[in-house]
Amino acid sequence: MNGSVDLLSLASLAVTLVAFASLIVLRVRRAGFTTLVLIALAIGVGIGVVFRGHLGYVGFLGDLYVQVITAIVAPLIFVSILSSVTSLGSTSKLRTIGLSSTFWLLLTNAIAIVLTLAIVISVGLGSGVELATEEGSGDSLVGLVKPLDQVLLALFPANLAGDFVSNNIVPIILFALLFAVAYLVANRGSDPQLASFKNVVDGAKKVVMTAVGFIIELTPYAVLALVATTTATAVTRIETVLSLVGILVLALGISFLDAYVVNGVLLRVFADVNPIRWFRHMTAAQYTAFTTQSSVGTLPITIPSLTRKVGVPEDIATFAAPVGTTIGMPGCAGIWPIIVAVFSVNALGIEYSVWDYVALAGLCMLVSLGTAGVPGTAIITATAVLTAVGLPVEILVVLIPVSAVAGTASTMANVTAAATAATIVARRLGTLDDAVFREDHDLDPAAARTPRGRRGGGGRVPTTSQGADASVAASVTAPAAGEEGATDPGTAPTLVIDDARSADTRVLSAPDPAYTIPDDIPIGQCELPGARLDETVRTS
Repeated sequence: MNGSVDLLSLASLAVTLVAFASLIVLRVRRAGFTTLVLIALAIGVGIGVVFRGHLGYVGFLGDLYVQVITAIVAPLIFVSILSSVTSLGSTSKLRTIGLSSTFWLLLTNAIAIVLTLAIVISVGLGSGVELATEEGSGDSLVGLVKPLDQVLLALFPANLAGDFVSNNIVPIILFALLFAVAYLVANRGSDPQLASFKNVVDGAKKVVMTAVGFIIELTPYAVLALVATTTATAVTRIETVLSLVGILVLALGISFLDAYVVNGVLLRVFADVNPIRWFRHMTAAQYTAFTTQSSVGTLPITIPSLTRKVGVPEDIATFAAPVGTTIGMPGCAGIWPIIVAVFSVNALGIEYSVWDYVALAGLCMLVSLGTAGVPGTAIITATAVLTAVGLPVEILVVLIPVSAVAGTASTMANVTAAATAATIVARRLGTLDDAVFREDHDLDPAAARTPRGRRGGGGRVPTTSQGADASVAASVTAPAAGEEGATDPGTAPTLVIDDARSADTRVLSAPDPAYTIPDDIPIGQCELPGARLDETVRTS
């Protein structure tokens, strides 16, 4: 945005504001969140094509959303991990979640690397291409690559305030885990003095999640603005992109193939869930990743989508999803570096053996440790890989316009892989909530999740998870004399739950003669995060 007045820029802003108003009307009329995002996506493409080169004000709106949603990432991760881990009760389960999440995140990247190598080698990407690069044009990119020891040091917290400001995800996670583990060790004897600490943590989490809900409500409008600017950029660079259209098509195609087909198979085989329903639940997170090109910035949508739509427990979602923005990253640390490297090898006529490709794949796996989930990451990871294998970095300068467009699908693949890993871990640990997953959610992922009753052998009352949730009063009642159903001795008693968080009262029918409550479990605290019960009581 500059000091001069551009009438076309004002016109594009006016059209965008009218589109915003239309989306608000649709929202008031109860249009689904996914529907709004799709409509915004289509309108954004049209605005980008029509007002190309005059989207300064519209771009400002998109940048504003990215800045706000990025600002909430650090508090969200810190408070969510602290709350979830302190509710585990022991450090053994934390080790299980951590190792499982890391394994599946790295596995998704390994599959993407092998898939990309197989495709680009089979099509001979780069063969017969003549490159016109300038000597030294890649020097600035080489400067972005850090030595391995600095990369490893950057994974550990050095200054908490600085890590929060820079959104250094791994240091924030480690610092939160330090506090959480310290709480678990100090509270082994159920110290009453630590109860206030837990209450503060859970209360802070509730406040942060409410703020996240406010931001998520703005997502359709941000998608419209961001897609408009992205489309305009792609159209502006169309000549350069068309000259390298083969690379662009492969990058987009492999990213979508990895995001939907590979992850779909993993979800079906290892998580035993319906991939189509899963992708429908994660649509908002995928579209946000596609438009913002930031895995970190998408976390405020990814985590609620996992917990409230897919049924992943919070302790797993708040660990796997953030870690997935720095470890794994199949789009930016797997697919794109392999495409660039193989293109360079074939274009320059370099002889590469099988072992050279194995070494290349290993370097991509290594680079995926500590990758930053922000726009432009693919360029940095590709630079690191090319430098490590001795290929000329100057080729990346030629491919930057393609990378800017392909980064949309790469980021979507990153977020999808992280969510897939979280879902698989939840299933393998037996804590995935199938009842939540089977529900049809066409609301925004910030919508409050309805407390769900569960009943195991011996009969348990429906309860809510411990933490920031309000207390729930439950009572078992039977029809009084003269009331409907009183004459039928087979009529089941009903369980009435008065939930302080909402005005409605839910009546649950119990097929058993009576409900029994274990003596050691107080009402309202039967279900801790990660400690799921077996069967769901039907809501009448």
